[in-house]
Amino acid sequence: MKTIHLAYLLLLSGIFFGGCDTDSIDQERPIIDFTLEGSFPQACDTIYFDEAFELRAFFSDNESLASFSLDVHHNFDHHSHSTEPVNCDLDSTKEAINPFVFIQDYLLSSAEIEVSEQILFSSDSSQLHDSGDYHFFLRLTDINGWTSYRGVPVKLLYRDSGLN
Repeated sequence: MKTIHLAYLLLLSGIFFGGCDTDSIDQERPIIDFTLEGSFPQACDTIYFDEAFELRAFFSDNESLASFSLDVHHNFDHHSHSTEPVNCDLDSTKEAINPFVFIQDYLLSSAEIEVSEQILFSSDSSQLHDSGDYHFFLRLTDINGWTSYRGVPVKLLYRDSGLN
């Protein structure tokens, strides 16, 4: 009888401890890589209204990516959530009158991808957007919900119009 109880106890222990596979739990955040040749934007770059540019970066994850979002918003008050190790020359602080805002989500479905996305920040012809210091904020999410961020300080200006 003791042998049956011992065998039963060993079987339950094996099921209990064998069923806990901690190796299958994703513990890694996705990676946003701006070190590829031609990656854009880099810290302190300038983006011009009404001129298309190419977002270029490399995204990867140990399992699979789900999406990335781009949030561009003003930094006229010099707040910081930059992830960049460099400090850009900032304009004087100012009050936002008609700040530009861009928020866009993009779906992904692979473990790694070289992103090459054409983007155009159109000006508002009725009331021009405020130019100056902005944050180019990327958020990359994998299929398990892990998220990485990249906050890149940029200038958003009008070219050759005297409105900078």
